[in-house]
Amino acid sequence: QTYLEHIRRMLESIGATAVITPDSFESWMSEASTDMELAFLGGVSKLMRIEAPEIELPAPSGDDLAYLQFSSGSTRFPHAIAVTHRAVMANLRAIGQHGLKVTERDRFAAWLPFYHDMGLVGFVLTPMACGVSVDLMATRDFARRPLTWLQLISSHGATISYSPSFGYELCARRVENGVPNGLDLSRWRAAGIGGDMVRPGPLRRFAEAFAGSGFKAQAFVPSYGMAEAALALSFTPLERGLRLDALDCDALESRHQAVAASARTSRQREFVRCGPILPEHAVEVRDEQGQVLPEGGVGLIFVSGPSLMKAYFNEPEATARTISDDGWLDTGDIGYLVDGEIVITGRAKDLIIVNGRNIRPQDLEWSAEGEVDGLRSGDVAAFAVDDAEGESVVVLVESRLADPAAREALCNAVAGVLRTRHGVETRVVIVPPRSLPQTSSGKLSRAKAKALFLSAQFEAGSNVVAESASAG
Repeated sequence: QTYLEHIRRMLESIGATAVITPDSFESWMSEASTDMELAFLGGVSKLMRIEAPEIELPAPSGDDLAYLQFSSGSTRFPHAIAVTHRAVMANLRAIGQHGLKVTERDRFAAWLPFYHDMGLVGFVLTPMACGVSVDLMATRDFARRPLTWLQLISSHGATISYSPSFGYELCARRVENGVPNGLDLSRWRAAGIGGDMVRPGPLRRFAEAFAGSGFKAQAFVPSYGMAEAALALSFTPLERGLRLDALDCDALESRHQAVAASARTSRQREFVRCGPILPEHAVEVRDEQGQVLPEGGVGLIFVSGPSLMKAYFNEPEATARTISDDGWLDTGDIGYLVDGEIVITGRAKDLIIVNGRNIRPQDLEWSAEGEVDGLRSGDVAAFAVDDAEGESVVVLVESRLADPAAREALCNAVAGVLRTRHGVETRVVIVPPRSLPQTSSGKLSRAKAKALFLSAQFEAGSNVVAESASAG
């Protein structure tokens, strides 16, 4: 029911007049669009049975709408992004000629869903525009058997393929007891990472696990982009692999400066460089007053260039808040520049502010997942809530544990790690497995997790919710 309500809200937000859907989804879409005036609803086979009238088709200009791409909705309900023909072609040109330097010898492979910008633009439109082959597998098949992605790359000699960090992590997990025989990843020259913040830990484990299969760590290509820019904004230089900045967390949180960690640093965190902005595009890092910061200053990331969206469809106020009259787009991301490269440290709307410190929720999540036995990537969500004593930090932890003592021990372990590693007092709540909400691209939706927590939905879905409020 939640899914159907979500779809209906999307249809209403764009004033949809037709819905074309897989045949198996037709009854669902019919329910989601009840009482809507639609000229057509059904599958492609049903559409093809309609006789096409003899009319002259319009000839679109470069500035006309090509398609609407819904944002992932990690911090809010998805916006419909109006992508013009000119913008998507500019991005395809930048990706093919500069970011990936595609040649006729390349071959793409992907499991990414087409409703997400990385799947649609990256692995349908880019291979088409570059005139090279692409091998595609269903996303559900990857979810069930992640190694089929690597077997596809191996058997077809793919040279370019992308995934969020969690895709590499799933593959590394599946071969803890051995890599399949005959797997050949030696031709994979651009192993891209995008769609979410790049996590170095899972990528290191992937490179170690598949080195014997010919995978080269220098093939990693961390990238940065968003649907508001069609897809891509930056790529790391090819054949370089990961380049990390180890930063002093105190300087980052209190002074908003990217200061290299030293032997005297009490807390540090690694961040991945995502390369320089694409040609014909520009990037600035600004403080809260809108002043442009020098390299090393941590602030809001703004971009401009020919790939940017025209607007949020039918949302003039949201458009005005996001993109200025002179073409600069507020990405909503926080980060800094170093040697001309973009480094992302978090999302502005996700920041947790405690005693004047800007704490990134993913730092808390990654520490808990990495240091508490039994927790894995994606098991933890952290956010701030306002209560009678001010802003406090809530940490939701997915667990199958049923024994009350074991659940309490897990809560105490998470709270202890976060107190020791980050100096943060937290309220730790255990929630049922697979209950933390995700976006269409597989990102954790902290905004939705917070809303579910505040409305007591987690308690409603579980008979036992263990909770621990760490004491100062």
